[in-house]
Amino acid sequence: MKVLVLNGSPKEVSDTMCLTNSFLKGLNKEKGFEVKVIRLIEKNIKPCLGCFACWKSADGKCIQKDDQNEIMEEYKNADIVIYSFPLYSYAMPSHLKAFVDRLIPFNKMTMKEVNGHVVHAPRVDLSHQNLLFIAGCGFPNFEGNFDGLEIMIKNKFGPKAMTLFVSECPMLNEEEARPLTEPLIKKFELAGEYFAKHLDITPEMKKELETPMLDKNEYIKIVNSL
Repeated sequence: MKVLVLNGSPKEVSDTMCLTNSFLKGLNKEKGFEVKVIRLIEKNIKPCLGCFACWKSADGKCIQKDDQNEIMEEYKNADIVIYSFPLYSYAMPSHLKAFVDRLIPFNKMTMKEVNGHVVHAPRVDLSHQNLLFIAGCGFPNFEGNFDGLEIMIKNKFGPKAMTLFVSECPMLNEEEARPLTEPLIKKFELAGEYFAKHLDITPEMKKELETPMLDKNEYIKIVNSL
């Protein structure tokens, strides 16, 4: 199976990728997956022009001459797509949002209603794909921070899209925080192993992976002392 990882972090050393890399380690423990990681900040992906030329040409490609079409070829051939990125302004980083906006060629202009939600009919069949979104933020709590992002993901990618939202992620690359972070990193590895066999994340596993590593008040105290 082919796995495409879209690294949406702008940083060379990404906090969220600490978790994603651990997940991939568990996922590919038996070497049964072909994994490709694309660091989107290094790619030339311009904003969508809203011209809808892709719908007129009906060839599943964007008319802009940058890296988007090449990545979309990788995307549509992947069995598993993992989005890994930090939370920016309660959403995703702008360069990753540009990539998502540019997925319009995968759909037609024609509309249909699915479970009470009106969507554009697919031009490219992506029903075989398993989607996982791993997003991290610097806040100490989960509630209220990922709400907008979750709605966007469900509306854009449908109910099959799985999410793992993790708080307190700046600790993941801090050596002195290892006693707190290593258990979570190990849990992500075990989650990857489970996903390799079941292509799923259980509700119990999701809850455990999304539980903050440190008490909220203690985390705030540490951050404010820096």
